[in-house]
Amino acid sequence: MNKIAQLQKDCERIGCVCLADEPMAAHTSFKIGGPADLLLKPKDVETAARVVARARELSVPLLFIGKGSDLLICDEGVRGAVLSFDEESARPSMCDETVIDCPAGASLTTLCRFALEQGLTGLEFAYGIPGSVGGAVYMNAGAYGGEICDVVGAVRFLDGQGKLCVLEGCALELSYRHSYFTDHPDCLITSASFHLKRGDREAIRARMDDLMERRRTKQPLEYPSAGSTFKRPKGAYASALIDGCGLKGRRVGGAMVSEKHAGFVINYDNASCTDVLTLIGEIQTQVREQTGFSLECEVKYIG
Repeated sequence: MNKIAQLQKDCERIGCVCLADEPMAAHTSFKIGGPADLLLKPKDVETAARVVARARELSVPLLFIGKGSDLLICDEGVRGAVLSFDEESARPSMCDETVIDCPAGASLTTLCRFALEQGLTGLEFAYGIPGSVGGAVYMNAGAYGGEICDVVGAVRFLDGQGKLCVLEGCALELSYRHSYFTDHPDCLITSASFHLKRGDREAIRARMDDLMERRRTKQPLEYPSAGSTFKRPKGAYASALIDGCGLKGRRVGGAMVSEKHAGFVINYDNASCTDVLTLIGEIQTQVREQTGFSLECEVKYIG
């Protein structure tokens, strides 16, 4: 029995859902990506810890993902195992008067709606960001003047050996699209607390609705994508630079620079990973040659 088959057998024995040769296109917002040897969906943190420990014992490579909203996975897929928490069982809860504790597998939208129900303000900026709580902490997600670093407290995670650990404050090393975890990909975020403030429910709802309407109006939500393709360069905006270079509508295969928002590379017509990578390279070259700015990819490539 090979290592992947052994891991699948051992994980199924402890109640972990296992999907062999699972197409990763079904698990990313780009709708791109070949099959993973094994996709693991543990039901809780305890099961995840056992899965991580067993994978390490068998020397099976592990990739941790949330909702796959900031990933571009290669057409050949992922060798080894991919682990993702089940969103269905991930529910936020109150752990203090203004502090929410939330499992990593919950969507940001679920967390934001829960905060609204509790009359808590501070997370409105995140409403509509198509990612998981774990993924948002991992990359210090942000939009419309807010970032996760503004509200996150303690973050619990499994280290490379499956041991449960906690980090908070400066130890999280949060900066623009960066955290301790981007430098330690062998760690699996399991939950995080969020410190918010009391607010007026109607004002919170109005702010959330306003930001969602802005997203619908300005972003190509009707097409698969990984959100903003590039990080914001110092002193400029990626979308303005790309638009200024006349690249809106530029296509490579099924990948295209959105005509609605130049900062988005979209899966316009059954794009391959190669299509997207080629188009990203063309954008970077044109922007560098025409403006002198170097665009850094925000999307994480797995290949």
